[in-house]
Amino acid sequence: MRVEIHGHRGARGLWPENTLPGMSRTMELGVHALEFDVALTADRRLVLTHDLTVSAVTSADTRPVTPDDPAFPYVGKPINSLTLAQLRTLDVGVRFPRHPQDPFALTQVAMPDTRMPTLGAVLGLVNAYQAGSVRLHIELKSDPTRPALSAAPEEFAELVLDELDRHGRLHNAAILSFDWRIISRVAELAPDVRRFALIELDTLDWNGPLGDDVPAAARAAGATTLSPEHVMVDERLMAQAAAAGLDVAVWTVNDPALGARMLDLGVSGIVTDYPDRMRELWRERGHELPEPVGPLKPVGV
Repeated sequence: MRVEIHGHRGARGLWPENTLPGMSRTMELGVHALEFDVALTADRRLVLTHDLTVSAVTSADTRPVTPDDPAFPYVGKPINSLTLAQLRTLDVGVRFPRHPQDPFALTQVAMPDTRMPTLGAVLGLVNAYQAGSVRLHIELKSDPTRPALSAAPEEFAELVLDELDRHGRLHNAAILSFDWRIISRVAELAPDVRRFALIELDTLDWNGPLGDDVPAAARAAGATTLSPEHVMVDERLMAQAAAAGLDVAVWTVNDPALGARMLDLGVSGIVTDYPDRMRELWRERGHELPEPVGPLKPVGV
């Protein structure tokens, strides 16, 4: 069985998350799929960000977009209250604050002056790399318990699918969300697109009472893959997923020993902040390794 390596937020342990340089280097390292997060701005632009408010860990203010902008500083403000121009002033290439309690600050290569990209820019980058072998796993950030911070799920799904279609990437993409209203909408609009129902213990109640068979509930919501936090994965969950006809892609696995246990349980994919570590595990296990995508070449070369 083919087992996949999915780079989490690009490769958060190695390079700044949800950024163009991080995605470039992750493709050059070699993954089966690039996973990243999107949210909607005040001016209805799709941008890469894990948080619904501007994170003080991954973002730093540099300047206001205009000298008298009353919204400045932007860190801590809702993403959907800020325009793309405001968000593009942020430096998202260095983790702040850098301290030992943040494991990624210790392993991530800082890339100062990196800006928050749009979904369209990422799709353009992947197409420029001619990375047809790399699937794009797009998590739509939506929290039903915080509707004021979240885009309407139906509209959000439509905007992302439209952008994928515009860049010719619908055939090689997957939509991920903890908010299964998005999964259901994508199933209606684009039934051929893969749909990952994300689950974790803290947010299981987001999608109503799911009963004792969460994979069956995910299937009923329109999912094609179940994507649980690794602490939830055991023989029983794997058996239920198989009965529901769902593959299981587990997140976020950074320890090779844990990765080996997940492989032994039969997962179809591992989401990791450190694709380099998983590539070593794949070599040890004799699994098919994803091919690195060559760096961009200057025009005319």
